[in-house]
Amino acid sequence: MPVITNSIKFGTDGWRGVIGDEFTFERLALVAPIAAQVLYNTYFSTVGSRTIVVGYDRRFMAEDFARTVADAVTAVGFDVLLSECFAPTPAFSWAAKQLNALGALVITASHNPGAYLGLKVKSAFGGSVPAEVTKEIESLLPKGVSTTATSGRQEQFNPWPSYTGALEGKVNIGKIREAIATGKLTVLVDVMHGAASGGLGKLLGSKIQEINSERDPLFGGGAPEPLPKYLSQLFTQIKTHGKTDNTSLVVGLVFDGDCDRIAAVDGAANFLSSQVLIPILIDHLTQRRNFQGEIVKTVSGSDLIPRVAALHNLNVFETPVGYKYIADRMLATQVLLGGEESGGIGYGSHIPERDALLSALYVLEAIVESGLDLGDYYRYLQQQTNFSSAYDRIDLPLASMEVRSRLLSQLQAQPLREIAHQSVTDCQTIDGYKFRLADNSWLMIRFSGTEPVLRLYCEAPTLEQVHQTLTWAKNWAESE
Repeated sequence: MPVITNSIKFGTDGWRGVIGDEFTFERLALVAPIAAQVLYNTYFSTVGSRTIVVGYDRRFMAEDFARTVADAVTAVGFDVLLSECFAPTPAFSWAAKQLNALGALVITASHNPGAYLGLKVKSAFGGSVPAEVTKEIESLLPKGVSTTATSGRQEQFNPWPSYTGALEGKVNIGKIREAIATGKLTVLVDVMHGAASGGLGKLLGSKIQEINSERDPLFGGGAPEPLPKYLSQLFTQIKTHGKTDNTSLVVGLVFDGDCDRIAAVDGAANFLSSQVLIPILIDHLTQRRNFQGEIVKTVSGSDLIPRVAALHNLNVFETPVGYKYIADRMLATQVLLGGEESGGIGYGSHIPERDALLSALYVLEAIVESGLDLGDYYRYLQQQTNFSSAYDRIDLPLASMEVRSRLLSQLQAQPLREIAHQSVTDCQTIDGYKFRLADNSWLMIRFSGTEPVLRLYCEAPTLEQVHQTLTWAKNWAESE
């Protein structure tokens, strides 16, 4: 029985590696049956099924890797529903729940560059599996799974109809379609060559203008991550639209490679991360849809989030970075919305999974029903809360894991007392080190668990202060 002897590690949302190096057909064929067995061990008593959903995005040879997963899983006695086409990761999470499956195995590397592929493991309840499930998968890798005498069945299915049908029922879809059809709202969508391609068109009609909709496994030489540095084409098109038509509202929407993260661009071509979108969505969903429940945010989320939640008397619960922690909370209590600064947002009225297409529909509904440009909506919330800020982050490559360990040891032994000429007033260690400073700003220092990368996050009253603090943190890390 083949086994894996060298290390495969699951991060906050799956296993990823460079195609042809860490991520190979051989290794995937060994990991997939183990993941299926652990899903069976965890969820069979709840669902009574032996079915595994297998899906994929638009990366290099993703459909071929998916077939390898399907064949390997059926060989050990499980039934497989293999997608006949690419689709968003949340569509496969939805399918796992709707089809009463043990879970889903999705071939995707999310927002990573084109050299990468990966495997996401989704649960029977329609969200990321908890950490104990991925730890069990890792622990069984040296042992492998025995082949059974009887193979499982394998069928193909189309994940789109059920998924888009579910999303349509969650918003005033007719009102959004009418606004687009009558020219009151123009929607530009950058799908970044990823699995969101065609998604909003299926939901809203043919007037959706897509950018980068063709398949490109190299992602134009960048990465399918909703960050300003990759969005020059979208910024240009929105500015051009503003010069030719200033009578309608315009919005740009951006999806990552597997369509579970979202960002937006307002009518003035300003980039709006989920740090901006989450407060807008909280206000819209409470004010106009009368949603109630707890707001769940990661520790790196904006301070505007709890302030807007307080306007509507909503409790806020804070988690470490990683959507699986939000999903755990969504399973434990009534949640209105759970979101992370990197663009993942999910809803208690849906599945406990970040879903960028549903977020896009709620954003469009907020624009149509408020009559406000997204930038104006954000400024309105700043006025209502008497709070304004700027935010940015840096992912800083380190020379080695030894450097990472040295920096971590220093923070543990000698916590920072002053940062960028501001005294530290508090230090939160729920995930990394989040330092609150005397000028009402904060700096968060967080280490990647799997690679020599230091993640630096900052929110401050002005963008100049943000960049000063991040520069200080970068210099501190590089001088140690």
